[in-house]
Amino acid sequence: MPGSRSGGRALCVNSAEAMVQAVQEAGLIPFFENIIPGYSIEELTPREYWFDGEEDTLGPWDWKIACVQSGDIAYGKFLLGGKAAFATFEVYRELVNWRRSRKEYQPSPDQQRLLDYLAEHGSVEMKDVRHLLGLKKSAADALMARLQMQTRVITGDIARVYRGEDLHYNGWQVSTFCTPESLFEDSGSVPGGFPFEAFLERRTFHTDRTPAESYEFLADIVRKNAPDASDAQIAKLLR
Repeated sequence: MPGSRSGGRALCVNSAEAMVQAVQEAGLIPFFENIIPGYSIEELTPREYWFDGEEDTLGPWDWKIACVQSGDIAYGKFLLGGKAAFATFEVYRELVNWRRSRKEYQPSPDQQRLLDYLAEHGSVEMKDVRHLLGLKKSAADALMARLQMQTRVITGDIARVYRGEDLHYNGWQVSTFCTPESLFEDSGSVPGGFPFEAFLERRTFHTDRTPAESYEFLADIVRKNAPDASDAQIAKLLR
């Protein structure tokens, strides 16, 4: 997305607010550098702001929390076969419509077991996934990545972890996962206790597009952000 502009200025991700703005303007964007040059949060971020483990230079690694907590941005491993990405609700809804229509994105028995758990409990952390299904970390990570590619699970929240006597934060975080429906559709509250209905219309994952039309909508979003991307690159990104 080189040369992306806002108000006549080249878009630069140098704060949490700028990162939220970048995602909102892109609609759909990978977190890290990928097969489409220039099309990532990483490439919009000056090197001096990129994560190095120090509290004052955690950059997008920490700023992604603002995206997740904005109430309008989906974050998870749902592009490029399971790589981290961001999407606005309106764009993510089309990804849901297309992915869930496809045979290869239907849940396995173990994946369905986790979805049943989420239906009952609302959210889950990775340690709970390992315990529930009796999986080692790598297998649990792979299962969760697959469910995120299926658009059946999404990052619901990210909490900073403070360690040591001085409660130092160096980027360590704990993520909570839930279904997209519980994150975006269900009534609830935002920080401060105000109900969603106070400032957001009730949202739904219903779309009038067919799954094929949703795919073309997504491909057009990528083309808008990366005009030089080939159809093969777009297909690899979305599939």
